[in-house]
Amino acid sequence: MVKSLRDWIAEDVDPVRGESVKWLSENYFFRDPMRHTHVDPAYFFSPADGVVLYQGVVEPDAPVVDIKGSPHTVRDAIRDDGYDRVSLVIGIFMTFYDVHVNRVPYSGRLTYRELDAIDTVNRPMLDVEKEILERLRVPAEGREYLRHNQRVVNRVDSAELGRAYHLLQLADYDVDAITPFTLAQHRPVRQGSRFSQIRFGSQVDLIIPVGGGLDLQPLCEPGQHVQAGLDPLVRVVGK
Repeated sequence: MVKSLRDWIAEDVDPVRGESVKWLSENYFFRDPMRHTHVDPAYFFSPADGVVLYQGVVEPDAPVVDIKGSPHTVRDAIRDDGYDRVSLVIGIFMTFYDVHVNRVPYSGRLTYRELDAIDTVNRPMLDVEKEILERLRVPAEGREYLRHNQRVVNRVDSAELGRAYHLLQLADYDVDAITPFTLAQHRPVRQGSRFSQIRFGSQVDLIIPVGGGLDLQPLCEPGQHVQAGLDPLVRVVGK
């Protein structure tokens, strides 16, 4: 269920904070709990467990966020200069305490491509995590990783929606793998199904083109904690 940042930390993080890093790494981080996920074409469900960092409707060349005074656009995020759709963008940050199995938010046909980091190594995301876990706030700084880090761009073509949407997976400094569970391309995927895992990693952005007779209504706010496959992020009206 959707929780405030304060409630999520009190209920889900604090009970295990006293455990050793070794125990957390070996017994907690890689958990993959059974879930009764939802199938409902009236909603996009969350693709990741984590904290909503930002959301908004943006032009393809307009900033999703500013990084040290420089705009970071959807085109930058998916590294596609030809992307030309006004889109609803929702960024979800996965902390060390979150389940890192990602799920399909809306049924369709999945393809993916992996893109290397711009720099020699990924930029760290720890500063953002510390702000979330220690200060209980969504920071406006420390987001250089959005531009530089290794990523997998997943495209899901939905016949029901009459369009494709994207899932952008971003890797953290210590991450050596974004791991699809199935390597086949152009394969049908069902809403709520597990499709990938980011090892020790760190953010998933949902990018949905707007218009074309669809009204996309966001249901969560930045600073709230959501769970993959369980919490609806967007209501789809007018299909």
